[in-house]
Amino acid sequence: MGSDRTAAHGTTTHESTTRARTRRAILDAAVARLSADHAASLADVAEAAGVGRTTVHRYFPERSDLLAAIGTDVRERIETATDRARLDDGTAPEALDRLCLEYFELGDRLMLLDDVPQFWAWSGLEDEKDAPSDRAVLALVRRGQEDGTLDPDVDATWLQNVLWALLYAAWEQTREHGTPKHTAISLCLRTLRKATTA
Repeated sequence: MGSDRTAAHGTTTHESTTRARTRRAILDAAVARLSADHAASLADVAEAAGVGRTTVHRYFPERSDLLAAIGTDVRERIETATDRARLDDGTAPEALDRLCLEYFELGDRLMLLDDVPQFWAWSGLEDEKDAPSDRAVLALVRRGQEDGTLDPDVDATWLQNVLWALLYAAWEQTREHGTPKHTAISLCLRTLRKATTA
């Protein structure tokens, strides 16, 4: 009996892992396909993911379900990236550099959200004005302003917006002008330091 229970548990775990892997493959393929063609259908996504259309429909019955899942996934990735940046470690400028590097890797996903406004509504992002990541970044900026390593004469939310604007410019530079990613992020970091330091 015990071995049967163990085998059943192993099968369930394997099925859960397989489902999670398939769902991730569909989401990743959807980001790549929709980035190239915002009107891509679920059939297009299925082809890019290497699965059947019925498989995509099993995970995401409607296109809006898929878009909502992408938006939620991006929100979770932003929070994870913010945690990985270790905003409490070192000086504020150092932490901002780490944050930029983490956020830069989310470029394709964040550009897609910006290009397709429906993502914000379907994922609930437009209602989340005070996400934990936003609070953490503002706290970092204010810490830097208090210790003099960031410009204290500029509103903290303005500096936060400057961060996002420069990241967007770096993503746009790579997508529209073919600039290598390492060059684009270097330009982003250099400009951010000049714009935010006291």
